[in-house]
Amino acid sequence: MTRDTTFLERFDTVSRGSQPSRVGVKDLFDVAGTITTAGSLAIESIATAALHDAPCLLGLRAAEQESRAVLVGKLNLHELAYGGDGMNPHFGTPPNPLDPLRVPGGSSSASASAVGRDLLDIAFGSDTGGSIRIPAACCGVVGLKTTWGRIALDGVWALAPSLDTAGPLGATVTRTIEGMDLFEPGFRLDVNNTQPAMTVGRLRNTGVDTHPACDDAVDSALKAGGFTIVDLDAPWWQAAIDHGLTALVGEAHNQLGWLLDDTCGLAQLLEPRIANRIASGAKYSQAAIVESIAYRSVIAKQIHEACRQTQLIVTPTLAMLAPVLGESAVFAPYTAYTRPANLAGTPAVSIPVPLDPSLVSSKERHLVGALQLMGPAGSDALLMSTALVIESAVV
Repeated sequence: MTRDTTFLERFDTVSRGSQPSRVGVKDLFDVAGTITTAGSLAIESIATAALHDAPCLLGLRAAEQESRAVLVGKLNLHELAYGGDGMNPHFGTPPNPLDPLRVPGGSSSASASAVGRDLLDIAFGSDTGGSIRIPAACCGVVGLKTTWGRIALDGVWALAPSLDTAGPLGATVTRTIEGMDLFEPGFRLDVNNTQPAMTVGRLRNTGVDTHPACDDAVDSALKAGGFTIVDLDAPWWQAAIDHGLTALVGEAHNQLGWLLDDTCGLAQLLEPRIANRIASGAKYSQAAIVESIAYRSVIAKQIHEACRQTQLIVTPTLAMLAPVLGESAVFAPYTAYTRPANLAGTPAVSIPVPLDPSLVSSKERHLVGALQLMGPAGSDALLMSTALVIESAVV
């Protein structure tokens, strides 16, 4: 059977408004009357139709009733939301709108792809280690990872509950704010009433090996936006990455290890690298997992202290340009800049910014860089008001 690599399920939509916003949801969110596959043949084979929508879709449903939005369909993803490249051999890999020879990023691959190709105005994704921001960066769109716990995740497939978040993606910052307003009605007013952060901390010396063009794109965008830039060191960054990995892989094994049980007969339906990734979590003791999750308070404090000096923290979203499709893309350092925000539980947004053509090859000049804004818990509106400034400066 040939599958649509973007929409795992499309809905019959009747537009009662002039131009309602087209919305898609990653196939981790329960939608009444449909199965939730999590992008996995194993889960698809045992899934039954959801009786109710995930509660976080309530705002979207209200917008549908008011003809402001329409739910178009459920979106493909990296299997079990467990990967950064977005390649799915079972359901297909959604195309990167900037370059079909490159990965779309994961795990919210089709969410970013569909928005970038103007098939949707807004997409709902999830982010456990960077799964909204990574595909947003690869596909040249905007993606917001929200403060942990801000959006209820009942009825949303879990990967690592201590890290899982939901959030919107859009082609522009304004569309992404609109998407957040569907999750949390009134968010748009919060953004409108929030002054942007014009003094930002640019993290340096994180230990992440970064493509010069990615660093330059961030610095150029901040300069164009008229920001006061304070250079910050982050000696805690590697610890955040390490503890974040332990928390994610260990919790993912706790959540998904049952799929490897021979008695359920599902392991053979998993992509081998996903099965291996799940199995790798067994090496972490429960004590180590608990210790790493508890390290959240340390990293959250570091971010809070940095933002007392400035207002927000800035890094590239990715250390590299979107990798070319293939085996080598599996091993790219997708989460080197994204994972700390997940461990800390703090919000972060990825915004596309132009690359200096002199710093990339002729085969890369159609790509874009990506800037990540991070803030303390609850600063989601501040991030988005500041993102508007950056976007207007680089358009």
